[in-house]
Amino acid sequence: MARVTGPLVMVAASEDVLAHPEAARYRLTELEHRRSERFRREEDRRNFVAAHLLVRIVAARLLDSAGGAATGPLALAQRCPDCGLTDHGKPYLPDHPGLEVSLSHTRGVVAAAVGTGRVGVDVELPQRGGLDLAVLQRVLSGPEIALIQAHPDPEEAFLRQWVRKEALIKIGRTTLDTMGEIDLSALPLSAPGPLRSRHLDLHFLDWTDPALDATTVVVATEPPVVEAL
Repeated sequence: MARVTGPLVMVAASEDVLAHPEAARYRLTELEHRRSERFRREEDRRNFVAAHLLVRIVAARLLDSAGGAATGPLALAQRCPDCGLTDHGKPYLPDHPGLEVSLSHTRGVVAAAVGTGRVGVDVELPQRGGLDLAVLQRVLSGPEIALIQAHPDPEEAFLRQWVRKEALIKIGRTTLDTMGEIDLSALPLSAPGPLRSRHLDLHFLDWTDPALDATTVVVATEPPVVEAL
């Protein structure tokens, strides 16, 4: 495997991750099992498990590309910086403190990113049904709202900006309460393929996968690299 110089990213269907041979070598921690059992719907539980397996697969491939292949199971943990609890908060690999990890899951699709610098990933499916102006005003800047309202497909444009800002939350650059203060109106909203753009010191990579019907955004301090499962 060629050496990966930037954060490594994968997006896949949940069921493909659960059935993948590489997933069989990993086991969730007891805490992850307890968290997975809290989901009332089986589909939600499987998406959670798939995301937590995928981030381990991505981390193992990144370590392998750097010549530091994992010698045993990769433990994944979380800790909230505000309350100190370990059942939520930013995920991390206790045995590999030099790596940053991020994961996301939605209906039937999961995403994971691992790198040596700051990285955040989010994946979402479209939800058609019109746009609520109150929601736009809460999560977008004025220039962003104007661009989305003028876009040929406002719902698709809003989804792209929403996923971008969710990824910014993952990287610690904004919160649900302050995301409207971040202005990403200079970033392109559409292109034939994946969009690579910059905002301040951050690299953005976002694309919509027709096969998965999912929009994914990766935000990182280094250019991300996408690899297939």
